[in-house]
Amino acid sequence: MTSPPPAAITAAVTAADAVAPTPAQLMDQLAQAAAAYYRNFATVAAQRGLTLMQGKMLSLLRRPMPMRTLAELLACDASNVTGIVDRLESRGLLRRESDPADRRVKLVLLTAEGERAVAQIRAELMSELSGLESLEEGDRRALQRLLGQVFPA
Repeated sequence: MTSPPPAAITAAVTAADAVAPTPAQLMDQLAQAAAAYYRNFATVAAQRGLTLMQGKMLSLLRRPMPMRTLAELLACDASNVTGIVDRLESRGLLRRESDPADRRVKLVLLTAEGERAVAQIRAELMSELSGLESLEEGDRRALQRLLGQVFPA
């Protein structure tokens, strides 16, 4: 059996690329990407003695945040957030303080040690996601725009 000529292969690849993926195929690809990201994230967090949820909580704290908001973002019960905060606070990675606008609300914020841990986790994740670094500026803007359309803030 003979191989098809290179032009035929190119035409077949071009034709396959011309067919737009279905929304279901895109959803599957997003799910695979998310699963791969969180596998990496869990590995990087574990190297620092953190669970996936502890690492996720630290990475969410870009600004002081009420515990209730953390529970919503992590999609877990408020009592779980209290336990996670307790463990991270005992390690010196975050602290709680009262919200100046409402003393009944507890805000959670990173300590300097927590900020260092988050920076290390992000740096290691970026090294695993070298494909993001290789995107040109226009492609990064397009990806950001598309993700914003799929997942509006």
